[in-house]
Amino acid sequence: MNMLPQEENEHKAAVLGRPVPVLAILTVDEPGGGFRGNRSNFADLIRTGQAMGFVVYVLTVKELLLHRNKLRGFVFHKEIGQWQKALLPFPDIIYNRIPQREDEMQPAVRQKILDCRRHSRVTLFNPSFFNKWQLFEWLRKSSRTRPFIPTTRRLVQVGGLGRLLRKHGYLYLKPESGKAGKGIMTVRVHHEKPLPYRLKIQENKRSTTYNCSTLGKLWTRIQKQSGGEAYIAQQGIALASFKDRRFDLRALVQKNRLGVWEMTGIGARLAGVSSITTHVPRGGQIEDPEKLLTYSFDAERAHMLLQKVRRTTVLIARQIERASGLRLGEMSMDLGVDGDGHLWFFEANSKPMKFDEPHIRQKSLERIFQYSAYLARKKSNKAGGA
Repeated sequence: MNMLPQEENEHKAAVLGRPVPVLAILTVDEPGGGFRGNRSNFADLIRTGQAMGFVVYVLTVKELLLHRNKLRGFVFHKEIGQWQKALLPFPDIIYNRIPQREDEMQPAVRQKILDCRRHSRVTLFNPSFFNKWQLFEWLRKSSRTRPFIPTTRRLVQVGGLGRLLRKHGYLYLKPESGKAGKGIMTVRVHHEKPLPYRLKIQENKRSTTYNCSTLGKLWTRIQKQSGGEAYIAQQGIALASFKDRRFDLRALVQKNRLGVWEMTGIGARLAGVSSITTHVPRGGQIEDPEKLLTYSFDAERAHMLLQKVRRTTVLIARQIERASGLRLGEMSMDLGVDGDGHLWFFEANSKPMKFDEPHIRQKSLERIFQYSAYLARKKSNKAGGA
């Protein structure tokens, strides 16, 4: 009788007399007994993990019972193209892929994550989404990361907005808990115009512009648009461009087999013709970073900038982990290069979306298990020592 990959890995481990590492991909359940999240991503993770000698399954918060040795999880059977529920060993490592901030904010989910972080038998990484304001607070604490941060303030009162606009005539307004460019606005001041305040609002693949005569009217429009959600205001950067279209860089930083931060890959995103962001769902386009940087500068400078991105992303990842006190294994970052070649940090995401570049994608999947193997060894050595 043919064994499934999960069973094969357990059998090999039993023959060799050593435990097989078990990784659970954590998500939330959905009505009807299923689970939420990017299923194709989960299937890719399971395939990669099995090839690297892991038992891998999808586990919902509801089924994560800390006192049990076997848990009910989901495995993907490629042969029949279906997800099936099975009884599986308690995970050595838990990889948090709860898909939405709203899911993570549910009291029962927050409590379970907290229980996991406190429990000695659980090793969980990337316990939560980042908050944009907190990110900048963490990075401001270090003199090494501070130079990469645009001026950033919480958007609380009209007076604060006015002061920022006097200092920087161009601002980005972003929801503190936003994702994939949703809810982003820009403000520009044109003093010579009768309606000097120009507010641009991103809506799917297009944007809408409102011209306001006074700061008070601008503030009213922003308040209406934000719907009471917490926002930050950030100095607008005149990004380098390619044929009059702005671009930024997307880097994926992950821990390797030694538990050390390393840049897995970097891509570029070219803004849509009428978009204020470079996000692909909002009209952005995937491009080669070296090509775009070479167009804006020259080949030698482009190469030097990419080397700087590699060093800077690792520096930023270390500082975020140190200042947050969280166990992190990966993050994606949005960075920009201005016309003078200065590098700017805009955002980090603790639940990176899939990178479309195939070489980055495959390496990113493997890194999850390389780092997880490191964590499992560390856990095993600690238990052995005890």
